[in-house]
Amino acid sequence: MSANRKEPDFVVTARRKFTEEGVRREEAPEAAPEIPAADTARVVSEKFSKEDVERQTGRAAPSEAEQATQHADDRAGSQRLDDLLQERTGHAAAAEMTFERLVASLYMTAMMQLGMMVPEGEEPRIDILGARQTIDTLGLLNEKTKGNLTPAEQTLLQQTLFELRMAFLEFTDAIARTPPPGAPAAGGKK
Repeated sequence: MSANRKEPDFVVTARRKFTEEGVRREEAPEAAPEIPAADTARVVSEKFSKEDVERQTGRAAPSEAEQATQHADDRAGSQRLDDLLQERTGHAAAAEMTFERLVASLYMTAMMQLGMMVPEGEEPRIDILGARQTIDTLGLLNEKTKGNLTPAEQTLLQQTLFELRMAFLEFTDAIARTPPPGAPAAGGKK
């Protein structure tokens, strides 16, 4: 029976730093990789506690007070920039980012990627993969914000998603109907 036994095509190697008992593996590096301080403030998932972040990054997670201070400093810096733009150009700076502006920005980006909106004097530059990613981003935003939006925000997001998905479908259908380069035209003879 052992003669018919096939060796596996791949080998699974554990790369975890710690064993199931919580003991550091001998082959695990001692020093944590250098991570920018800004990244430590981002806790991507609620699955990780502050202790997990500290253990993985080698830095203490910022406290709520530190985050509030950073937010206030960011706001003050934005206000200084707005004042400077007003002073030098005479134009008021763009208003603060809102959910509606975020959705509108992603909508415009996707429409430009589909070649359906083009800056004046420019040729359309189609980025079908980028458009799909932008539309997927809006879809993810729709899923993750369920129950947290006002009715107007929810309607805006759903209408935007519907329009973009329909435009994407029309575009991909048009691509599917177009013969590949070098192929004879439909109804033509070889």
